[in-house]
Amino acid sequence: MTNEELGALFPIIISEPDSRWPGLFEKEENKIRKALGKHNMIRLEHIGSTAIPHLKAKPTIDILLEVPVFADKDGIIKKLKKLRYHYIPKPENPAPHMMFAKGYTRLGFRGQAYHIHVRYPGDWDELYFRDYLKAHPEIAQKYGELKVRLSKTYRNDREGYTDKKNNFVKRITRMARRQKIRFSHQE
Repeated sequence: MTNEELGALFPIIISEPDSRWPGLFEKEENKIRKALGKHNMIRLEHIGSTAIPHLKAKPTIDILLEVPVFADKDGIIKKLKKLRYHYIPKPENPAPHMMFAKGYTRLGFRGQAYHIHVRYPGDWDELYFRDYLKAHPEIAQKYGELKVRLSKTYRNDREGYTDKKNNFVKRITRMARRQKIRFSHQE
């Protein structure tokens, strides 16, 4: 599909905060842990806007999955496909260049949407950004307002929507790194 076709089929929709999002992550986390086993993962984290209380968001649960460098990538693909994830090679993303998505069909969204961003161990910006917004609700509110505005202009342009958020995200991430704002998944 072209980017235009994808944008029409999967428009940018910003939802009101949903208290069910953390529980949805936890249920999916348990399924992933059971499917992959301890030897194929180091850490699973709920990232993205649905991980931040009281934040308007696209209702997609984003998950950071850290895997060991020696992980069986083909095995990970097979096991996540059994959980109904679609494998998406991402050569532009950090190694191991893998992403998985669920909740998307040729007819549009079906059920809860999930994205798994697979990475080798690292000090990831997404965690700093998430934790900074959790610690600063007033900044999270500004981010939510930005997303609502952008969703109106870029409703069918996912790349444009993401690109226009980047300056805000990068600025906040730099602040978070300077202030060393990071929490663990368990907090």
